[in-house]
Amino acid sequence: MNEESPIVAVIDDDVSVRESIEGLLETAALRVELYASPREYLQAKRKDNPSCIILDVRLPGSSGLDFQREMTAAGIRAPIIFVTGYADVHMSVQAMKAGAVEFLTKPYRDQDLLEAVLSAIDKDRQRRANDRTLTDIRQRFEALTSRERQVMALTISGLQTKQIAGAAGIREVTVRVHRREIMRKMNARSLADLVKMGEALRSRGVTLDPHAPPDD
Repeated sequence: MNEESPIVAVIDDDVSVRESIEGLLETAALRVELYASPREYLQAKRKDNPSCIILDVRLPGSSGLDFQREMTAAGIRAPIIFVTGYADVHMSVQAMKAGAVEFLTKPYRDQDLLEAVLSAIDKDRQRRANDRTLTDIRQRFEALTSRERQVMALTISGLQTKQIAGAAGIREVTVRVHRREIMRKMNARSLADLVKMGEALRSRGVTLDPHAPPDD
């Protein structure tokens, strides 16, 4: 399998359960890694591939829900599929609200688990693609001058050229020059495209300040 082959981590304290799930997933040509506990998973050297986790809700020492919270705090974003031998509506609601992809009660159908795994891997691939896009947008934004960032902030706030010129204290022709340069550097095909980029930056905590002091 190549470097980007998806990886399914199975975390369960029962070796027979781990091996049974491994056998099922290997029929779908999926790469599987087995762990007896969340601690073992956290201590392992893991590849940065598309992935998901199949996690038993009830584990010795701590619950799968505790581990889900621990993963969130540690910045581990692999989608989780919970499996449990006990039907617990409250627990399943908690898990799904915290971002779990699926909550399966034993005995579950093999097909249901396979479909959940494939859905989780697709979700992780999409997240990774979005992360790469956002990283690229941020790098392009950081390549703008302070004045260009200011003009971009004013532009995506909906101001017209004359209003931007007044707010920035520059001539309208200068606004147009900066805007052309912003569109080129940001690789924006339209104003709507630029607005979407601005929203994406804000979603990552980047401040687009129309009052930032220019460097030119």
